[in-house]
Amino acid sequence: MTAAPARTRRRRRRPAPPPPPARAPIAEQSPVGGGPRLVELDLMRFIAAFAVMAFHYMAASRSLWGDYPTEIFASVNRVTTLGILGVELFFLISGFVILMSAWGRSIGKFAVSRISRLYPAYWFTVVALYVLYNYTDVTGFKGNLYPVHYLINLSMFQEAFGVLHAGGVFWSLWVELKFYFLISIIVIIGINLRRAMAFMWVWLVLVVVAEYLENDLLTEIVMPRQAPYFIAGMAFYLIHRVGPSVTRWGFVLVGYAFAVYAALERVQSRVDAIGLKRFPAPPEAVIVAITLIFLLMAAVALGWLSWVKWAPLTTVGALTYPLYLLHQNVSAVIIPGLRDTLNPWLLTALTMAASIVLAYLVYKLIDRPGQRLLRRILGGRRPVRNE
Repeated sequence: MTAAPARTRRRRRRPAPPPPPARAPIAEQSPVGGGPRLVELDLMRFIAAFAVMAFHYMAASRSLWGDYPTEIFASVNRVTTLGILGVELFFLISGFVILMSAWGRSIGKFAVSRISRLYPAYWFTVVALYVLYNYTDVTGFKGNLYPVHYLINLSMFQEAFGVLHAGGVFWSLWVELKFYFLISIIVIIGINLRRAMAFMWVWLVLVVVAEYLENDLLTEIVMPRQAPYFIAGMAFYLIHRVGPSVTRWGFVLVGYAFAVYAALERVQSRVDAIGLKRFPAPPEAVIVAITLIFLLMAAVALGWLSWVKWAPLTTVGALTYPLYLLHQNVSAVIIPGLRDTLNPWLLTALTMAASIVLAYLVYKLIDRPGQRLLRRILGGRRPVRNE
């Protein structure tokens, strides 16, 4: 018998994979909802909020302590006075985050994202301040406001109506709102790299024109003292998104130069009011602080802080908004009643801890559920990363 011939195995040829679809330039792609959360921005937010809190507690609240806080906390007063610039860091972060949030969105979705992000914690704060200053004997930051003024404050447009802010930090929210309205111009026509850059050019030119003309209306709209931070923040986002270029770094450098000028002017007004001895923030210290702020954001834009991955920072970043809104009035409740019995350092630590705990509770019980509810009512979707 002859052996049967060995079977030859046929190898099936796998079809070649189809070529990948042509990829649009990165500048034209929409990142909405995609990509990892930039945890380092949450860290930056908390640094900004903590700086403002330290400033209010340890450098600015003479009425609460009965003496100049910079003299009570003399060993750190050269640092705490610079906490006033924490707001400027918030503006810089906002320029980065709002451009990222607006990219690829319709004006309706952008509006829903901003309304749901800003209002729940804010409404709670306005109501809480009304109750605090009308139904308790706390007087620390009580303004000369009637109930109708608190109702107008609920709109967040009180400055447009000539009504005092119910909270001392609310002035910066009006600045933020004006930035949202300005950036809505390019949201309506659709954001891409070219339009974002054109928007920044036009805004920068209008800042110079407003400074030259000293026109009140133009100044109110283009915000020469805050615009450099927003513009630089937008440039940092473009560097993060599409990479560095001479023009993008040029926006950062021009924004930095204008920011130094604005910060020196703002801090000097405090020094002129109470003297350098009681507000020890010399010009060189202000320049160092602004430089550090810009270097931190440059590190974020270039990815040098991408190693920051600690998950709890996401929550820490989220609670900074209620912390910013509430902390000043928490000090009005705690410090006057305990300043004569507790060591000032211990009292400050206690007040900071109470503010952070309250901010966390407001975030968990009011802010986060309120955002979800508003998005459902207004027809929005999940928030963009770091929104």
